[in-house]
Amino acid sequence: MSAAEDNAKRSRGRNETEEERADRMWVELIQEVRVAQMGVQILFGFLLTVVFTPTYRELPDTDRTIYIVTVVLGAAATGALIGPVSLHRLVSGRRIKPQAVSWASRMTIVGLILLLATTTASLLLILRVATHDPFVPWLVASVLLWYLVCWFGIPLWTRHRHTSR
Repeated sequence: MSAAEDNAKRSRGRNETEEERADRMWVELIQEVRVAQMGVQILFGFLLTVVFTPTYRELPDTDRTIYIVTVVLGAAATGALIGPVSLHRLVSGRRIKPQAVSWASRMTIVGLILLLATTTASLLLILRVATHDPFVPWLVASVLLWYLVCWFGIPLWTRHRHTSR
């Protein structure tokens, strides 16, 4: 490696091979997925019990539809957020970790979007049942906006602001 290549590599941050970078990124990704998995599993588990309560039978059709959509979103989020673990297990030892990290990262983003939808739909259903007030959609939209800012807005702004070109 020439001195210029070595300096360029170091100026990007870490002096690591592609395999070392993939290993580091995999560990970081799995830690992030653990947090999201915990949230989606607790929420999904709660959602699965609702249908067995007496109150469920009394829900109007609109609320039942919101519930069904929410459960399906929760199931999809669970699948997307557990997917990286399965991917890793099935491709482990095949020397394709950089590609596996890339696919696992995509699944995690999809899982976060589905978790966002699940959480928002859950909030909508709970507030509709709890209050029956017309301000519920506005409140849910405000919380959704907050989620978007926290989960995507600030990270993307930080990435844009602090990433060298």
